[in-house]
Amino acid sequence: MDKGFFITFEGGEGCGKSTHIKRLSEYFKSKGRECVVSREPGGTSLGEKIREILLHAKEGIGMSPRTELLLFEAARAQHVDELIIPALRSGKIVICDRFADSSEAYQGAARKLTRNDVKFLNDFAVSGVKPDLTIVLDLSPDVGLNRARTRDSGNADRMGSENLSFYEDVRNAFLKLAKENPDRIRVVDSSGSQNETFSEILKAVEEKMNGI
Repeated sequence: MDKGFFITFEGGEGCGKSTHIKRLSEYFKSKGRECVVSREPGGTSLGEKIREILLHAKEGIGMSPRTELLLFEAARAQHVDELIIPALRSGKIVICDRFADSSEAYQGAARKLTRNDVKFLNDFAVSGVKPDLTIVLDLSPDVGLNRARTRDSGNADRMGSENLSFYEDVRNAFLKLAKENPDRIRVVDSSGSQNETFSEILKAVEEKMNGI
């Protein structure tokens, strides 16, 4: 049985996560590796219900930062138990659009919740599961927001509707996390072409998975 491998993608709005996750999953499939693609919040039926509350439901307007964090962590705990752990145990590659680092960046740094609180809840939710590799797609927030507005035709979800300083805090938090976790997190500049960015992603993946 092949060993499972867990890859997460992080970054601000419009950084290109969805595009490159799709390309990477196709790459693995071309190599004969079984690959599961998921997202947070979401990934399970319960998680998708929580995603709707967090991102789209009118009831989410005015949500407190603590409530927001707890909902993200609830979705994450279900995601880990129901999808991620079983997939990794069966030898699959799991690629996830956002994971625990996003809570440190969005709810911790940008929403100004204490890092200790976020870390405690992250640790509880993931139950010891950590990515083998995290790709942070780095992009200037103003460029990313312009890309996201074009992509969404101006209809941003709740997490994509903050002011520029919010996303600057998010970017800085991801870069700080990368400095603190150099063995796990690779920062990839996503300001260039899709092919240039994907080439750097593939380089990081192949280096990390060497021999796996």
